[in-house]
Amino acid sequence: MTEQTGTDVNVHIEAKAETPAELVFAVAVAHGPIVTNEVLALTVGGEPIDLSEVAAPDGGRLHVAKIPAGPITFDYRATTDGSASAEPVSGIEEIEFRRPSRYAESDKLGIIASKRFAGLEGQEQINAIADWVHDNLFYVSGSSAPTDGAVDTYLAQQGVCRDFAHLTIAMTRACGFPARLVAVYAPGLDPMDFHAVAEVAHEGRWQVVDSTRMAPRQSLVRIVNGRDASDTAFLTVQSGQVEFGDVQVMCVRHEGLPTEDPDAVVYLGSTAP
Repeated sequence: MTEQTGTDVNVHIEAKAETPAELVFAVAVAHGPIVTNEVLALTVGGEPIDLSEVAAPDGGRLHVAKIPAGPITFDYRATTDGSASAEPVSGIEEIEFRRPSRYAESDKLGIIASKRFAGLEGQEQINAIADWVHDNLFYVSGSSAPTDGAVDTYLAQQGVCRDFAHLTIAMTRACGFPARLVAVYAPGLDPMDFHAVAEVAHEGRWQVVDSTRMAPRQSLVRIVNGRDASDTAFLTVQSGQVEFGDVQVMCVRHEGLPTEDPDAVVYLGSTAP
């Protein structure tokens, strides 16, 4: 018998469109690794709806659908042999991802970051920020609102993965590093869900920083990346009114989970040092 390899992902989403709507799904495994047995299926009122694919940076794949009113069911499943790697940091990314954004208000946290991480540089400073966020936030499911940003998280001292990522991104940007949010599948995550981590640019490459430390970074599978959660939500309602229902995410890595070293530099889609 052939031993199974790779990572299986499964997503099931239920919702109800109160009016005709335009939806954008960000759930597909990003282009780069081999992906097999992939299925995307959207129905409204039991009738299949076509999805059109739109390319996003670093192999990201968005799927857009215009739907009538009615009950929505969306299913995605695939097997991947790895994760999409990031392109080298470009000139525009050096500029764009240093700027404050809706959920990562680095301008408002600049003084705090400059004082708290003074005297540190480069990788030492990135590691110190990740350690500080991990040590000073409590992970509490349901503790934050969808509109909360890094400042809200700093004041509340608690949140979920996107809140940890936003505070990490805001602090690293405030210290001069380009940083962005990456939506990923995370084998080993408990409770299982979509996961959000930061990618921080240093020495021309995007490295993964996960201040929750809830899953090994070497096993993460890229979905899509952007400035913050406003660019990476698994479902965006472009127009119309939609009431969200049940969301189920499952992700299993057949080779087992590697050991996570918080101080190691990890690049998605690459085992190179």
